[in-house]
Amino acid sequence: MNKTWLIFQREFLNRVQKKSFLIATILVPLIFPAILAVMVYVFMKQEESAVKQTIEVYDATGKMQFEEDDKYKFIPVTGNLDQLKTAFNLSDHYALLYIPEIELANPEGITLYTKENLSILRMEQLKGKIEDLIHGLKLEQFNISRETLSSLKTNIRLHNINISDPEEEKENNTQSLYALGFILGMLIYFFVMIYGMQIMLGVIDEKTSKVVEVIISSVRPFQLMLGKILGIAAVGLLQFTIWAVLISVLSSATLGLLGVDMADQQTMEQVQSMQQPDAQVQANNNNPVVEIVKIIDKIPILYITFNFIFYFLGGYLLYGALFAAVGSAVDNQQEAQQFTLPIMMPLLISYFALFMFILTDPHSTASFWFSIIPFTSPIAMVGRLGFDVPLWELLLSQVLLIAGFIFTTWIAGRVYRIGILMHGSKVNYKVLAKWFMMKA
Repeated sequence: MNKTWLIFQREFLNRVQKKSFLIATILVPLIFPAILAVMVYVFMKQEESAVKQTIEVYDATGKMQFEEDDKYKFIPVTGNLDQLKTAFNLSDHYALLYIPEIELANPEGITLYTKENLSILRMEQLKGKIEDLIHGLKLEQFNISRETLSSLKTNIRLHNINISDPEEEKENNTQSLYALGFILGMLIYFFVMIYGMQIMLGVIDEKTSKVVEVIISSVRPFQLMLGKILGIAAVGLLQFTIWAVLISVLSSATLGLLGVDMADQQTMEQVQSMQQPDAQVQANNNNPVVEIVKIIDKIPILYITFNFIFYFLGGYLLYGALFAAVGSAVDNQQEAQQFTLPIMMPLLISYFALFMFILTDPHSTASFWFSIIPFTSPIAMVGRLGFDVPLWELLLSQVLLIAGFIFTTWIAGRVYRIGILMHGSKVNYKVLAKWFMMKA
């Protein structure tokens, strides 16, 4: 165990003391907000400087009345369609919209002629305008005014209260829980992939440089593999912790510069106050800052943080052992590609399952099984954490994840002890199976 600790220290210090680690750890929390700020700024400037586009409208029905807005100016035209298309090509207008005689129940044949391929945003904007006009004509057909239709529409705010605990009623915000689950699941996916690949590349590098032959003379192969996995895990956890702290500090500083600190403090006091006039309650409910405070206040931060760290470490250790085994079996990164795809498949499947059905129905049978199977549970269960997963499911998932880590470490160790000293041999799955079956 002492030798494993020495390997752990070596792996940890070698990576932490590198300039690349320090640069990545400090710059990443700065780069993403900076990129986001630049993109928002460019988008805003683009919207401000956007030129109003002119669209020619050939309306064979004579009933479509397009209104000019800040993006489009509509000019009605008449005549032969072919001649209109020719004239349009010679003009500097943006598009030519042709609306034939249509049946309101089945409006077919509406065509937009352009000189360039339009973006999906532009297409949806123009499609929405046409649909609104046809909708208005249908209302007129049935003698229904827009005012009458608007009065029939009712928007409600549906509150979701969890009463599983008789002593405490908890209000949930499904949208925030969905976003939280997606972000946490995505972080698990990328962290496991990045640090798992680091293990594999580190093993390949040591194997090809013959350093491992010196180390292996005084350390058992299993101790070397375990120390390397745990050392890189500690690096990943340290880096993630620093990122979390820096992002929190930078977010608070940004809010302070924007003058949100005082408002945030006031809204917290308002939220905690039990007796408020109805007008004040309504004002608070319409305040977006109050809504954000309420949402954050209801999220069990400690519970989610603890379980996120558990599944981050558990998933990393489970997959890290397999990546280490692959690194020990090959002599270069190109040879490793044939073995990394099967390892990555459960991660990819659980990642896609996360936003396809786990977050949309976190209590379904499929979500349950994805959260229990050790190869998919790190992403699936983290995505479900905010949806009040039953305690027995969470404990069962964690126990099986620990068992899965022990199992993959045992399998990887048997391959690692042989493969780490093999050079120049052509490795395939049959060879790996042979190494696994060999006695020490």
